[in-house]
Amino acid sequence: MGDENSTFADGTSVPRVVIVDDHRLFRSGVRGELGDAVDVIGEAGDVDSAVRVITERLPDLVLLDVHLPGGGGAEVLRRVLPQHPEIRFLALSVSDAAEDVIGVVRGGARGYVTKTISGKDLASAIVRVADGDAVFSPRLAGFVLDAFSATDAPPMDPELDRLTQREREVLRLIARGYAYKEVAKELFISVKTVETHVSSVLRKLQLSNRHELSRWATARKLV
Repeated sequence: MGDENSTFADGTSVPRVVIVDDHRLFRSGVRGELGDAVDVIGEAGDVDSAVRVITERLPDLVLLDVHLPGGGGAEVLRRVLPQHPEIRFLALSVSDAAEDVIGVVRGGARGYVTKTISGKDLASAIVRVADGDAVFSPRLAGFVLDAFSATDAPPMDPELDRLTQREREVLRLIARGYAYKEVAKELFISVKTVETHVSSVLRKLQLSNRHELSRWATARKLV
């Protein structure tokens, strides 16, 4: 779809989209922001329901969160793309970590944008990816270029691997100086849940406080 008069295979003038994110309120917000720029034909909040909806509806594009219950966005890609390589995937995530970006791109996503993107820019990214382009938030494009120009995959971090996907999200935001209330708002979770995740991260990494946590994350270029 190169311009507003282009059509997709089924004759529609806008891309048919499935939104996959584990927060219903966020999915509703995305729908509102996109308006008539796309045709949202389905939603899902975890890996199994995403695979089911995508394979039943066969959209032009899937707007895919990276961190999902049931295995994450990479698992959705693994289960859908071999049978339906024509479906495009655009990752939309709060995370701008290199390993998240590289992981879904290697899995087959055609783009990756963060949740700070405006509704207008998101609609444009969806149209471009549905038409075959690759779209990345400016800072993230460098991760992809670096990863795919390297001869070897980036080394794994055993300590980071101990953390769940949600704990990594909380870790990065805390390391950037976010207050607990700000983290809760950003991730659509309660302050109590943030506190629980921070305690778990500190325990797993054998750190004493958020200042040590920030230094740990900075040393690994996670912020």
